[in-house]
Amino acid sequence: MQLADVTTLATAIRGEIGKAIVGQHEVVDHLLIALLSRGHVLLEGPPGTAKTFLAQSFARALGLDFGRIQFTPDLMPGDILGSNLFNFQTSQFTLTRGPIFREILLADEINRTPPKTQAALLEAMQERRVTLDGAIHPLPDRFMVVATQNPIESQGVYPLPEAQLDRFLFKLLVDYPSAEEEARIVTQYGAGQGAPDPVALGVTAVADAALIRAACSAVASVIMAQSVTDYIVRLMRATRDTADLFAGASPRAGVLLASASRARAALDGRDYVIPDDVKALAGAVLRHRLLLSPAAEIEGKPIEAIVGDLVTRTEAPR
Repeated sequence: MQLADVTTLATAIRGEIGKAIVGQHEVVDHLLIALLSRGHVLLEGPPGTAKTFLAQSFARALGLDFGRIQFTPDLMPGDILGSNLFNFQTSQFTLTRGPIFREILLADEINRTPPKTQAALLEAMQERRVTLDGAIHPLPDRFMVVATQNPIESQGVYPLPEAQLDRFLFKLLVDYPSAEEEARIVTQYGAGQGAPDPVALGVTAVADAALIRAACSAVASVIMAQSVTDYIVRLMRATRDTADLFAGASPRAGVLLASASRARAALDGRDYVIPDDVKALAGAVLRHRLLLSPAAEIEGKPIEAIVGDLVTRTEAPR
C-alpha cells in the first residue's frame, strides 16, 4: 500500500462514520491517527455526546471485531480477561475468554471501576497479550482500546492511575455540538426509537484487518527529519522544567508523539513529518500525562493553556 492509498482509505472511513455521527471531525481524525500508530484513546465528555456510538461506528467502518465492557464498581479482573473453568465432562480446565479478546474494545465509563480491575488492562494495552494462570494468550494484532469517562460526576468514580493514563496515546475532549450540529442531530434521530444502530444507518465496512495492517506498514515509511525529532525531545524536556508542572512527560510520550505525527502526515498525503504535525497533536498526547504544580492548581491554570504555552516557547525547526 502506498501513502496515497492510506489517504484514500481514511477518506472512505470518514465517509462511513459520517453517515451516523454528526460533526466530531477532529475526534474522528484522532481516532484514525491512533489506529495507524497502534495507540489507545481515552474519550472524555459529558453523557449524551455520542462517545459510545462513535466507537461503535468506528469499529463498524473498519470491519473489525468489536466488544464493549460496561465498567461498574463490582466488576472483577476475571470479568474482563476471562478465566479457566473446570469442565466436569472432560475433567479438564477450559479457557473461557473474556470480552477483552476483541480487535476494538470499548471500555465504557472506565473510571467507574476500582484500580484493581483497571489494572487488568495494563498488560493488554502495553504488550497486547493476557496472562491467565501463568499462560500467555496473545490478543489480536489490531487490538485497540477506546475508553470513555464522564468528567462531571465525582461520586462513585475511581481516577485512573498515572501508569494506566500513560498507556493511552490520546486523551480527547468530546464537547457539546454546535447549534447547527445539534439541530441536525435532533432532526436525524428525533423521529427514531431506541438507541441508534450504525448498521441500520448504512455504515458499512470499507476495510479489514489485513488492509489496516498494510496501511500501518505504509505509515512506518514516513520520514522524520532529525530536526523534528530534536524538536519533540525539546518539547518533552520543557514539560519537566516549568514551575507550572509537578510532573512532566515521560520518554514514552515523546515516542508516541513521534509515531502519531507520522500517521498524521500520512493522512495528509505527505511522506515526511513537519513541525505542524507535532504542534497539532501535542495537546492530545500531553494533557493526561502532566500533573499541575500546587501553585498552578491554586491559580486554576488549565493544562491546555500550559501545553500551548510550552509549544509556543519551544523553538521549532524551519
